[in-house]
Amino acid sequence: MEHDELTPLWKLQQPEFDADSLKALIGKAKKQRSTQWVGIIVMSLTVVILAVYALTFARSQWNAFSTGLSLMIGSLVFRVVLEGMTRYRKEQHLIRLSPQDFQNYLHKYYRQRRLIHFAITPLCFAVYSYGFYLLLPYFKTAFSSGFYQYLLISGWISILAILILVIYKMRVELRFLKEIQK
Repeated sequence: MEHDELTPLWKLQQPEFDADSLKALIGKAKKQRSTQWVGIIVMSLTVVILAVYALTFARSQWNAFSTGLSLMIGSLVFRVVLEGMTRYRKEQHLIRLSPQDFQNYLHKYYRQRRLIHFAITPLCFAVYSYGFYLLLPYFKTAFSSGFYQYLLISGWISILAILILVIYKMRVELRFLKEIQK
């Protein structure tokens, strides 16, 4: 959303809203939206990598390895679709709404994002982690003990790092959503 599209909305809602505050808010909104794109791209690339791996190494029969990869891929695809839908819907609504409807929309959008952050994201993360856990016995038999230890340690460290990053980004977005809700 461009500055030209947001300015009239803010002027309608708050006639005494100063230009510096408007620019700061627009800057934060752009940063939040670009961060959302980065998240979508990273999750999509991970889905592609896992899908290629699954197609290359998946066994002909369904087993815990297939289940683990499917859980990992499914949780990421769900999050990508969810992020894409909320991003698209938000952009489409901003242009057409009256000030009162815009405030109501922000309140609803804020509640939806909280639900995503506090219910859906942890569930997706748990499913993804469980999928990784299901792969470990197969990795143990397929790889040397040294490489298995590397996969085990780096995998759980990566999951922990992603968890920390997700929590940080959630807090940033929630602070931003509280700020625009005022």
